[in-house]
Amino acid sequence: MEDTTSKYFTILKDDYIIFLQYLKARFPTFHNSNLFFRDFHYAIKHFLETKDMKVNYQDSEQLAREFSEFLESKGILVKVNDLGWKLNYTDFATVKPGDPF
Repeated sequence: MEDTTSKYFTILKDDYIIFLQYLKARFPTFHNSNLFFRDFHYAIKHFLETKDMKVNYQDSEQLAREFSEFLESKGILVKVNDLGWKLNYTDFATVKPGDPF
């Protein structure tokens, strides 16, 4: 990964909670919902662009692969298949434990 892409990856890792909030604002994203690779890829590209960081298609795809591995290691993404994951992020749960039904 080149220096700029490496810098962007560090930004994504450091701001992963902000990225997740951005993702939720752009896509219907909830705890236990499916998240497809291409949606994740484009969300990363657009998230960086909101910070005035230009990244090309190929580099943003590589960032998506590496950043997804990071989120998998934290247990936030659970790989379902080669096309995507299940989001394991209880902050995005529509019903929280203890809420009345």
